Amino acid sequence: MSASQTNSSRTGFLASFKAHPASVGESYFGHMLFAARFAARLFLIAAAALIHAIVPAWFETTASDQIKAMAEEMAARKAR
Repeated sequence: MSASQTNSSRTGFLASFKAHPASVGESYFGHMLFAARFAARLFLIAAAALIHAIVPAWFETTASDQIKAMAEEMAARKAR
């Protein structure tokens, strides 16, 4: 691979990191922060669901309520 091909590949690769966040009106780091928070919430929801699987009386609607709330947030973000 020539030096110009390497630079072109690198530029395209780096540009791909900014393309999606820009398509939803966010900076790279703003999008990264939102996605990281979203992932953390999903981990907590998964923990509640696992506990509920073991002790059904605990966290009876936590997972479904939180997933619905997150879906509403995503829909609102998409609408803007």
